[in-house]
Amino acid sequence: MILHGYWRSSAAYRVRIALALKGLDYRQTPYDLRTSAHRAPSFRVLNPQALVPALETPDGVLTQSGAIIEWLDEQYPDPPLLPAKAFDRAVVRGMAALVGCDIHPLNNLRVLDRLRGDFAASPDQITAWIGHWINEGFAALEQQIARHGGDFTFGDTPGLADCFLLPQLYSAHRFGVDMQPFPLIRAIGIRLSSLASVAQAHPDQQPDADRP
Repeated sequence: MILHGYWRSSAAYRVRIALALKGLDYRQTPYDLRTSAHRAPSFRVLNPQALVPALETPDGVLTQSGAIIEWLDEQYPDPPLLPAKAFDRAVVRGMAALVGCDIHPLNNLRVLDRLRGDFAASPDQITAWIGHWINEGFAALEQQIARHGGDFTFGDTPGLADCFLLPQLYSAHRFGVDMQPFPLIRAIGIRLSSLASVAQAHPDQQPDADRP
């Protein structure tokens, strides 16, 4: 499989975590989003939306991180990323969507560029915007974890919701969001990062990562 992504893309990071938890081998083709490399016609052939990630599989190209991760879970079911009971699966999908639909899109590079370009938002305003949506989402997610979590976001094994949580936590640290109000999220982030396979999925470990 070939993962088309960008080292700092939260959505690509989610897929890397899922691939790591499954112990699957893959190659990477990076696109520097800062130079609009993902808008090249050659990439639009793979993903007409011109967004990362895209995953080339033996059956064809898949897009959208949630769909990719669920395909991986169905195609390679051990270890499972979703629980056995239908209700529990719905809970986990809801937790993942809280991050993937309600936090991340508002802080996506496309949105931030629009705020800067069309509304003349200052760097401080951009940072405040990012922090507001992360705080609002994490406040709700912290309560969900209190109800359903254990060592990880749901129960005591890492799964789908953790694939979404850790990249958002990386973004929170990157933009200086105060994580003190979210002790359960912080603890889960530490546990996930301590897994050797997941550590290799970290943005700083990617071949296209910026390094001093």
